[in-house]
Amino acid sequence: MAITKKKDLNFFEQTYIPQIVKGLGLTFKQIFRPKFTRQYPEEKWTPPGSYRGRPVLVQEDDGSERCVACSLCSRVCPALAIEVQAGETERDKERYPEKFEINMVRCIFCGFCEEVCPEEAIIMSDEYELVFSSQEEAIFGKDKLLVPKDKLKKRLDYLQEFR
Repeated sequence: MAITKKKDLNFFEQTYIPQIVKGLGLTFKQIFRPKFTRQYPEEKWTPPGSYRGRPVLVQEDDGSERCVACSLCSRVCPALAIEVQAGETERDKERYPEKFEINMVRCIFCGFCEEVCPEEAIIMSDEYELVFSSQEEAIFGKDKLLVPKDKLKKRLDYLQEFR
């Protein structure tokens, strides 16, 4: 293995003046750009299809859920925010989630759960307003997680296009 010597800095580079001037130049460019302010409560932002908001479960048109309780989402979650308990069913799919909970305080909105889901049952929605007054409110069960498919059309179309 060959050892490579890093280039020695000359005296002018050792003073870091060139880097300081570059940083100040970038700052001055930003100062003179036009300003943009959104009047938030009155003007709502409409996120694009690529935006990763809070995770939700897709509910089919007939009221059933897509999730087959494979628990891949809970295994891949780096924050350990997802808990899934499977139950047996008589229908064509063998399992469904009896309990599906996401602790939104723990969730880091990484999107791993969406990427690993084989059924596209859990996706990142465009909802970004999350307010909790207690820790218990931040645990979302199936009642808060199930969202009809037609409300998630923009995100589902985005996922179909780029997968």
